[in-house]
Formats: sequence, structure tokens, C-alpha cells
Amino acid sequence: MEKRKVRVYIAASLDGYIAHSDGNIDWLESVARPDEDYGYAAFIETIDTVIMGRKTYEKVLSFGGEFPHAGRECYVLSRAERTPDGQIHFYSGPAEELLDQIRSKPGKDIFIDGGSEAIALFREKWLIDSYTISIIPMLLGEGIPLFKENDKEQPLKLVEATTFDSGLVQLTYEPING
Repeated sequence: MEKRKVRVYIAASLDGYIAHSDGNIDWLESVARPDEDYGYAAFIETIDTVIMGRKTYEKVLSFGGEFPHAGRECYVLSRAERTPDGQIHFYSGPAEELLDQIRSKPGKDIFIDGGSEAIALFREKWLIDSYTISIIPMLLGEGIPLFKENDKEQPLKLVEATTFDSGLVQLTYEPING
């Protein structure tokens, strides 16, 4: 059985923010096109498990409508234990143990769906297999950074770069060594 990969797929401003300080992400609309999903549909077909931070989970719920990861196992990282809600589980333990639990079953890849704290938790332990970052042609000047400060250098290799008419550039990197 092939190891299920842990993948980040996220958008950031050119200056490295994923949201304004207040969590506002309206600026992402600047690249919205009715006939373009920037590869998201193809990406999400490779995923059956989602891990996200509590703040990201609450932001997603604030949009209303159907939960975008319905039908997938979803783990919300939270400091407080909570009762599962269908396929949504709340998790407060070590990242490695969560991955061991998920990987003990066959399945598709695992999506770290933000935010920066969730990404940092897995990054600092070298648990992320690929980063796909859609760079939005926008300088926010402030906000929530994609990557939290970390004293661990991590070399990456570029495996794919795609440009779009909207000005969005999508870069996919994989860690070198680990």
C-alpha cells in the first residue's frame, strides 16, 4: 500500500498572506472566473481526508451552505475535545498520531486545508509531502501569514508552475530530504 500523502493546497497574496488580520478573504474574488477553478476539482478528487484548523473550520461554516468537505473524513484541530459531528472529528493530540491513525486505513491523499497554525503544526515535524500555493496578484500589506515564523529551514524543489490569464501563478513544491 502506497503511503497517503499530506498535501497543502492554498491561496496567498504575493506578500504571503492568506487573509487580512480580521480573517477577511474577499480579496480572493479578484481572480474568480466563472470557467476557471485553478485545478481545484482535479486536486480534490485525489483527497478523501481533510485536516483543518478550528479557525478555518469556523470561517468555512460562516459562509453558510453545504460544508465543502461533506463526504470526506474531516479532522478539525482544536485544543478542546468535542463530540464528532458526522464525518467531522475534533482532534487535540499530536500531529504524528493523527496521521498514523488516518494512514492505518487505505485511502486517498490528505489535504491540510489551512490555516497557518495547522500548516505550521505539520510543517515543523516535516509531515507535509507537497505544497501547492496559488499566488494571487495582490499585495495585502498585513494579515495572517501563510507560514508562521519557524527556525527550521526546509529546502523545497519546484515540481510544477502554472500561470493563468487572471495573473494567478500556481506553484507546487515538495520537500527535499526530511
